[in-house]
Amino acid sequence: MSSNNKLTAKLMIQGTSSSVGKSVLAAAFCRIFYQEGYHVSPFKAQNMALNSFVTAAGGEMGRAQVVQAQAAGVEPEVRMNPILLKPSGPTGSQVVIMGKSQGNVTALRYHGEYQRMTWPYVTEALHGLLNEYEIVVIEGAGSPAEVNLKSNDIVNMRVAMEAASPVLLVADIDRGGALASVVGTLELVEPEERAMIKGIIFNKFRGEIKLLQPALDFIEKKTGIPVVGVVPYFKIRIPDEDSVALSEADERPTVSLTEQLDIAVIRLPYISNFTDFDALQDEPDVSVRYVTDPANLGKPDLVIIPGSKNTLADLRFLHESGIGNNILTLCTEEIPVIGICGGYQMMGRLVKDPLHTESELEEVAGLGILPMVTEFYPQKHTVQSKGTILTDRGFFKACTGETVVGYEIHMGRSTLDEGHLPLFNLTSNGESNLDGLQAGNSYGSYLHGIFDNDSLRASLLNWLWERRGSKRPVEASLSQAALRESAFNELADLVRQNVDLERIRAIMGIRADS
Repeated sequence: MSSNNKLTAKLMIQGTSSSVGKSVLAAAFCRIFYQEGYHVSPFKAQNMALNSFVTAAGGEMGRAQVVQAQAAGVEPEVRMNPILLKPSGPTGSQVVIMGKSQGNVTALRYHGEYQRMTWPYVTEALHGLLNEYEIVVIEGAGSPAEVNLKSNDIVNMRVAMEAASPVLLVADIDRGGALASVVGTLELVEPEERAMIKGIIFNKFRGEIKLLQPALDFIEKKTGIPVVGVVPYFKIRIPDEDSVALSEADERPTVSLTEQLDIAVIRLPYISNFTDFDALQDEPDVSVRYVTDPANLGKPDLVIIPGSKNTLADLRFLHESGIGNNILTLCTEEIPVIGICGGYQMMGRLVKDPLHTESELEEVAGLGILPMVTEFYPQKHTVQSKGTILTDRGFFKACTGETVVGYEIHMGRSTLDEGHLPLFNLTSNGESNLDGLQAGNSYGSYLHGIFDNDSLRASLLNWLWERRGSKRPVEASLSQAALRESAFNELADLVRQNVDLERIRAIMGIRADS
């Protein structure tokens, strides 16, 4: 175990399984300590997610740690998530180390020597943060009791031991079996690891706390570890870490909406960065639904083809499922279609991957909606971008010349057919480049986070309402920055009210007068 040059308070959130709410609770503690005036950083050694982000320095990291950094009031940086795995197929993932892609690796190879090789990156990033921040809130992954993966663990108890961090064990009580999962987890970890677990939190509780009290008393007596919180089930808008959230949402067919716009997002098998659409979901006059079944696409106000971690495989899915044909039919009926990143690439005439950068497929015919061809290259383009809206067509007419910001994560380069004008003039790392394309009511761009631009989003929604022959029923779009801050503060208040914060501070070694 390494020592630090300064005394930093630590708190690690581990779970009895995946999807118990570790990421959101870590964000809550980041905001709570930030509100109390501490300099706070999140940390997760290894993240497996298709929702990623590009830092100001051009490094790629998991979206969950970006959200936690925002909750902590600090700029996201790749040390907060040194290892990112982006699934690209059933048994393999693209490996991103300290923000840079290292190519695709099979799960079998990664969980052997490759994973052991990444540990020095984890320790260097961890101790760098511990030396620079007053509090580091650490998140685990899955469960610390996965005995088949334990020998090469770089994200759970090995991190807790390295950081000398107390652990709070979180269980999802909504799904049932929470008591057994807590006891089982404690039985399966090593004695020295069990000693690191200083408190238990039951998350997503619905019901009367008095009826739960006998269970809480039992678990404390059985384990000897205090229950430091029971957090109620809540629906505060905090971006989800991965597509598990989409799995829990029912796909519903198109419905008749008179007070809301119907926006259909194609749920690709390898969908990535679906947080791009959170800003649309936050609007009261918008209903966003995810579609996998062609029968459920219907005739929405807008179709969005999202980003993808495996563009060629997802493009083949569009062709084989029939959704691609449905989208083409909607185009002939002048229904607007927007493609983001991989979705933008799919809207072109052809997608080529001659070096098998992304998949075993060499090329797949695109939907043919946009006049362009895309080719994949080994070098990954990861930048934050800012620029100007060039076009004055369609919904851009109301915001031509205004600033647009976002980030790019792609390995493909798209070449527009001659004579077609781009949507944006973007600047990243001091260099300018043109991005995006329009054909009729169809648009595409490499820019993630495009709908977070308040003016652009308002222009889009006003335009969609005008196409219905109506005026938008709300006065103005909500500011995404203000909504995010409000959500973090609401989350912090909820968790404060339902955990024993004084006891947690004591577990962390934070004095009441510090």
